[in-house]
This record gives sequence, C-alpha cells and structure tokens, in this order.
Amino acid sequence: MFKKILIANRGEIAMRIIRTCKEMGIKTVAVYSKADEESLHVRFADEAVCIGPAPSSQSYLKIPNIIAAAEITNADAIHPGYGFLSENAKFSRICAEHDIKFIGASGEHIEKMGDKATAKETMKKAGVPTIPGSEGLLKDVQDAKKTAKKMGYPVMIKATAGGGGKGMRAIFSEEQLESAFESAVQEALAAFGNGGMYMEKLIEEPRHIEIQIIGDQYGNACHLSERDCSIQRRHQKLTEETPSPFMTDSLRDAMGEAAIRAAKYIKYEGAGTVEFLVDKHREFYFMEMNTRIQVEHPITEQVVDYDLIREQILVAGGVPISGKNYYPKLHSIECRINAEDPYNDFRPSPGRITTLHPPGGHGVRLDTHVYSGYTIPPNYDSMIAKLITSAQTREEAINKMKRALEEFVIEGVKTTIPFHRQLMEHPDYLAGNYTTKFMEDFEIKPEEE
Repeated sequence: MFKKILIANRGEIAMRIIRTCKEMGIKTVAVYSKADEESLHVRFADEAVCIGPAPSSQSYLKIPNIIAAAEITNADAIHPGYGFLSENAKFSRICAEHDIKFIGASGEHIEKMGDKATAKETMKKAGVPTIPGSEGLLKDVQDAKKTAKKMGYPVMIKATAGGGGKGMRAIFSEEQLESAFESAVQEALAAFGNGGMYMEKLIEEPRHIEIQIIGDQYGNACHLSERDCSIQRRHQKLTEETPSPFMTDSLRDAMGEAAIRAAKYIKYEGAGTVEFLVDKHREFYFMEMNTRIQVEHPITEQVVDYDLIREQILVAGGVPISGKNYYPKLHSIECRINAEDPYNDFRPSPGRITTLHPPGGHGVRLDTHVYSGYTIPPNYDSMIAKLITSAQTREEAINKMKRALEEFVIEGVKTTIPFHRQLMEHPDYLAGNYTTKFMEDFEIKPEEE
C-alpha cells in the first residue's frame, strides 16, 4: 500500500481525503495556493507545499508544480479529488511516467469517456441505452438543421468537450436553431477551446439519476445504487438524495446492470459515476460518465456504510473489489452550501466568516473546510460545505435536514442555507415530484428575521 499520498486539490475534498488516509496509516501532502494558506487541509496534512499564486491556472492546474511537490516530498501516489486535474488525461499519464500512482482513471479511460460524442459511441457498442442523436459531430448549422428535422423537435445541442452546462442549448423550433447553434459554438470555444457540437433528442420532464460504480484492476465491477441529482440550477447540482423517490427495484437493477456493463466494457479501474437521464415513463438513457469521485459521494457512503475514498485507494493499490452490488439501507440527503446570495441570482459572496456554528446530532454529517475567522477567497468554486442527513425514511431525513439547516449559522457572508430551508418545505419536493426543470419555477421568498 502507498506510504504517502499527495492531494492535488483544496477545500472540503482535500480534508475528506486526509481523514481517510490518516485512518489507513498513510502520510499526506497538501498542496496549496497563496490564497489557501489558512485553509484547514494545509493544517491537517502531514506536509504542505505552496504551488503558486491564487489563480488556479498558476497553482492547482499547474502540472509541473504538482509533480515537483510530489517528488520533493517522496509521495508515491496522487489523489486528484474532483474538479481541477481529476479528469485530465495528460496529468494521469505524466503521473505514470514519474512512477507516481494516479488514484483515478487512466489517461485512456479519461479520453474515452471525457469526450461526450466518443463516450456515447462507446456506450452504444457496450449495449447501454443512449439518447437518439446525431452520428458524431455536426459539420455546421445546415447539418444541424437537417439532423433536427429528421429527429423531430425539441432537440438539445451540446458541446462535445462540455461541462457545467456550457455550450448547451435546448431548441424547440427551426427558427431558434441558427442563433442558438452559433452562440453555443462561441461559448464552447471560449470555455474549452473546442467548438465541436453534437445533437440529441430533448428528453422532456427528465430526472438526472446517476449510478455509483467501482472497478478494479482485474476486470471486476460493481454498483452502489443510485443518486438523484435532478434539482439543479444552470446544470449545477444543488441537492442530491438516495434512494431516488422515483426509483423502483426493477429500474434500479436495470440501471445498475447498464452501469456495470459500461464499466466492464472499457475495463474501468477506480470509482466512477455513470449518469443517466430518465424520462417520465422510466426509460433511461446514458448521458455521460464521470471518471472521478463525485461531490455527492457522501450520501452513498451513508446509506451503504462504505468509504468510497478508502476503496479508491485500495483499488489503486491493486486490491480486488468484493464484486457484490450494494443497496441502500437508509435514506440520505445532501445540501450543497455555497457562499452565494440566493436573493441576488446566487451571486458569489466571498469574504470573511465572522461566526460559524455547525449543526450536529444523530444522522448529521458536515463535510467542510471553513471555520469562524476563515476568509473565503474569490478565486475558486463557491461551495464551502456539504450538509448530509441520514435516517430510516425519506420523511425522517427531510425533517432532520430542516433541523440541521436551522442550527447551521454562518455569518459574514451570504450562503444558500435560506434556499435549502425553503426547498425542504416545498410541496413538490416533499412529494418527491421534481425533475431537472424544478428550479425554473422556484421562487425564493424573503425569510422573516
């Protein structure tokens, strides 16, 4: 097993990895930018190395600096967490060239599944249901018109190198197509340096349901059931739960089998997530595969009693998985707490936290890197905590979340706690009756002092 793991990340996921490494008796190295000098992951790792100034392009995305930090500290593995370099094929390969184990997917797997058009073709060959769409990339706007006419409106155009909803447009008529196509190409070029677009049939009233999988170095794969991530704003997840209130036993088995088929077909190693869109008739279609640990992994851990970070490390070290599938024994909900103003179009709210009182009690888990007196830098993602509740039933988990959100006090910056409090009272949410369109009609009301 590894003697020392460098964590090529920051914030709550870096803290999360440090905790598991300590429990496994593995030394840790934190890397940090100058903006993160006061972060908890720097304090709690065994060693810490500054890798550059605040901008992520000069620090957390700077491969030579991270490799140099690993070499000077004699780290024999790197855990990339999520975001930053976690799905960077070049970084995975460079780690291998330096005899440093990348605790994640191989460069080949990242390339195969990172490009959405290629991933879709791979999944078709694996026999996984895919959304009807264009054969490969669209040549130009005329090709897009021809494809849409053949497929029938509404359609969705997507950037092949996309993520976070960039380069994505829903189109309901030919009149909308030309301007939508051009703006999506420009947005994709600006965000990813790649303007390649493909088209899919728009699935109406969809749920976004993902299956957690683990594969080992010996061709084995298993699933750990689903997470419902349908409540999103601009394609960014806000809250997740497992099991999905929309799920049936037969649908779970079918989706789990499809996810395992996907993993085995590409001989996938490590933790990964196969994401599906599920229509109102419970027909499901492959959307994409994330070749890394997900932000929302704790809810799976809570309902199946399984440390996913530990399993990632064991698999990377050559330990075979048990091969059995895992099913939820409890119900778990996660609320992402962002430093954003929900009353001002979720505008980021960096700054100094003057007061922090974390919630506690049975069935409450808080993953965070912030504390009273901590200054949230403006340079990175605005998520500052993940609040997770677990209970025997969905109703109990919601009631526990309501109580935990009331206890959670953060002053000095605006946060999304008021939004989550109102979500937990919404009749459609309480009924489990929501789709990815839920936030389009959600109105945040001022809270009484």
